[in-house]
Amino acid sequence: MSARQADLPPARNLAVGVDIGGTKIAAGLVDEVGNLLRRSVRPTPSQDTRAIAAAIVELIDEVAGGRPVAWIGVGAAGCVDTDAGVVHFAPHLAWRGEPLRDVLTDRIGRPVLVDNDANGAAWAEYRFGAGRGYRDMVMVTLGTGIGGGIIAGGRLYRGGLGMAGEFGHLVLVRGGRQCPCGRCGCWEAYCSGRALVHEAATLMARETGLPSLLASLAGGDPSRVTGPMVAKAADAGCPTALAASRMIGTALGEGLVTLTAVVDPSLFVIGGGAGAGARHLLAPARLAYREGVSGAAHRPVATIVAAHFGAEAGIVGIADLARVAGSIHG
Repeated sequence: MSARQADLPPARNLAVGVDIGGTKIAAGLVDEVGNLLRRSVRPTPSQDTRAIAAAIVELIDEVAGGRPVAWIGVGAAGCVDTDAGVVHFAPHLAWRGEPLRDVLTDRIGRPVLVDNDANGAAWAEYRFGAGRGYRDMVMVTLGTGIGGGIIAGGRLYRGGLGMAGEFGHLVLVRGGRQCPCGRCGCWEAYCSGRALVHEAATLMARETGLPSLLASLAGGDPSRVTGPMVAKAADAGCPTALAASRMIGTALGEGLVTLTAVVDPSLFVIGGGAGAGARHLLAPARLAYREGVSGAAHRPVATIVAAHFGAEAGIVGIADLARVAGSIHG
């Protein structure tokens, strides 16, 4: 046993969490108090279901380091039936009625919990992060699209059919932009990592005079703009990147107004890959939220904060959900 392995807690206290997004799969080894001990990432082979399953298994083996971890949880972006372990639909992946739990259990030879990735993120923040001390909170994850998780009365709320929290597909702009789900005007078409890149590239294409930092990073080609480029440029004060971030932040706040009318949480936690740059999104989101909530001057309104775990929340939460489920049923 290596010195690094010897430093790890006993295998019975460890869980592996896997977070599958539209562009990347991230896996980590997590202890019982939410510490992420190891992490590994690779691109998502989004249009090949067999390749996705193979990548998941390889990542689990990689972060486990040959140790027989006690629990394995997999968070998938899309409509997930946790009881059946089936991904019914994933807008950014090829899954349609995919029996993911059975596929992975057959390959690994051990039980696997499958849940929505944003449910995992919400659970991590509630248990160990920004939501500690709250019994009613909503997690909004900004990645390739928008995901969400609801904690109601101290419990993860999945809805009557198990698929609550698909906030990204609330239609907020009738007849608006095309969404990968097939409809038009969905929230995530205006507020997500994909939307941030779209807005930044559009603004960059309209620039006059000296090129912005974002244009320099993209080699002057709007089609080459990426999320990390926008974040880097915004951190450096690039006006184009900051303007794009304000647009996304405003759209975020407007969507939170709609969620408040339905769920009325005490706290909104903003996370996910794009939410990792929340410092540029939260101020315009809070402003749009307070301007949009009915009667905001005469009623309590939710607090809006950045996720404690950032983009790692899904890994930590899905690992802990697997641990909780295993403890109950094992």
